[in-house]
Order: sequence, then C-alpha cells, then structure tokens
Amino acid sequence: MNLILLGPPGAGKGTQARRLEDTRGLVQLSTGDMLRAMVAEGGPLGQQAKDIMAAGKLMPDELMVQMIAERISKPDVTNGFILDGFPRTVAQAEALDKMLADKGLKLDHVIEMKVVDDILVDRITGRYTCAKCGKGYHDTFEKPKVEGVCDVCGSTEFKRRADDNAATVTTRLSQYHEQTAPILPYYRDRGVLKTVDGMAEIDDVTKQIEALLAA
Repeated sequence: MNLILLGPPGAGKGTQARRLEDTRGLVQLSTGDMLRAMVAEGGPLGQQAKDIMAAGKLMPDELMVQMIAERISKPDVTNGFILDGFPRTVAQAEALDKMLADKGLKLDHVIEMKVVDDILVDRITGRYTCAKCGKGYHDTFEKPKVEGVCDVCGSTEFKRRADDNAATVTTRLSQYHEQTAPILPYYRDRGVLKTVDGMAEIDDVTKQIEALLAA
C-alpha cells in the first residue's frame, strides 16, 4: 500500500506515519531525511544533491523523483511507503505518478489532514522537547507529570525549536496552502484523495485513517 500524507507542519503527519509503520509495516519516506541520507552515503545522486544544496538552489523535480525511485526499490519498502513532504506541485505529482507507473506501482491513497490554522499555530508554538531523550511535550496539551522533569529520562533540561514561533509558523502555513491548493484537485480527479479531521485527538485521527484504508 502506497500513501501520501498531506498537511502543514504540525498537523501530526509524523505521528500518524509512525503508527502506520508499526501497524502496517509501511516505510515513511521524508524527502528531507532522504536527501540528507543520500548526501551522507555519497554516490552520483548524493554528490549531485550536495552540489545543488551548496549552491543554495532548489532540488530539481527530476532529482527528487529519482531519489524516491531509488529508495522504494530497497527491500524494506516491499509492504509500501508513506510519502511526507512530496509532492508539493502538480508537476511533481505528475512526475511521481509516471515513475510509479514505470515500476508497475501506484498511489493507493492521498490523505489530507485538514486543520484550522489559528488552532494549529497554538499547537506548534507550545511544543518543546526533552533536551536529553527527545520526548515531546506541550505547554497545554502534554505537560510532564512532574513540572520541569522529563517523564522518560528524568532530565530537567528542555528545548524549543527556534522556528516554532507564531510569525514563522504563520508563514509556513501560508506557503503550504499556496503550494498544496493545486495538488488537491489533481488527486481528487484521480479518485485517491480523502480528508480527515487533523484537529481531532491523535487516536481519533488514527481511527479515521484506518477506516479510510480499510474501505
């Protein structure tokens, strides 16, 4: 089963992808992580990506699709994949469809995690993590059981991402909506687009996704 999870930063795509990895044996493919891994491994594609990034340029669609094609050919992706962060344009969506068709594959579902921007800003700006073990917390929704002490490792040091502030998050949301707006009708026309309430509780979102996959 091959999926795309669509949703802005903070919508919970990573959490749902990890659950699908556990329950269905799928592999989450984050293009950012793949790029970094490809550069670290070296090879022709990795060197090409390194040169492009060093020049401060955007990755060409062709290179991104080639990178995904290489990754999904590996043995651990036999059960399918979850794409996160790609495609972001109709041209990328078309290139991805062509590459999958050439491999005898297809997208089974494209799931949009619909959110309310104002609430999402509050959700993201309240996030912080344990500096030692990385356990995630939130000022309102998920506080440590003992204030100032990590539930997992007992550390008293925490950190916040520098870009988890209201101005940056609002900009990222605007960029997401601008980029994603044309992709939705593209996948809707192909009958693979479904929408879930990304503002629901995490377990409820999981149930919504599982119901779509089982239908």
